[in-house]
Amino acid sequence: MKKLERSFYSRDTLQVAEELLGKYLVRKINDKFLIGKIVEVEAYMGEQDKAAHSYGGRRTERNEVMYGEAGHIYVYFIYGMHYCFNVITEKVNVPRGVLIRALEPMDGMEIMALNRYKKSLEELTSREIRNLTNGPAKLCSALNITREHNGMDICKDDFYIGQDEKKRENFEIVKTTRINIDYAEEARFYPWRFYIKDNPYVSKK
Repeated sequence: MKKLERSFYSRDTLQVAEELLGKYLVRKINDKFLIGKIVEVEAYMGEQDKAAHSYGGRRTERNEVMYGEAGHIYVYFIYGMHYCFNVITEKVNVPRGVLIRALEPMDGMEIMALNRYKKSLEELTSREIRNLTNGPAKLCSALNITREHNGMDICKDDFYIGQDEKKRENFEIVKTTRINIDYAEEARFYPWRFYIKDNPYVSKK
């Protein structure tokens, strides 16, 4: 697995978002690897985007990471119970990023099952397996991603996004509107969600 370099993230956010599809999120915990293929993402375009935490140049302690260096993690807490995981893009003081919305679990599913359901993999129903990582809060639960990871450099060896250079996949990408941002007025209609067509782990077709 070849780790993506910082230069990958230091580009146009929409381009980064689309090219993250098919890449692998890798997290190492106690010498065990949890790996999921990225199958759904959403781009957030900073000051111009009414759905972004940094819309209008808003800068707070909560979203300060968005203004930092590309290739760092922005984790925030929603509804008082869920974490969401984003990767910062472009350059310093351009507060944009990509929300990782869904993963297809590839390795470490036993640990993911314990993290998310407190059950062994063998105890899960087929529905529970499908719902293991098919949403932003679900994948954070399965991979034990919390607020303590906020600001972490994703170009490190124990938490990174990589690509399998030996295995090239061909898939069709669907471009559509983002989810659960009805408050964002016209921004809710922007086609800034991308997902792999027909992948069963996409959160919403």
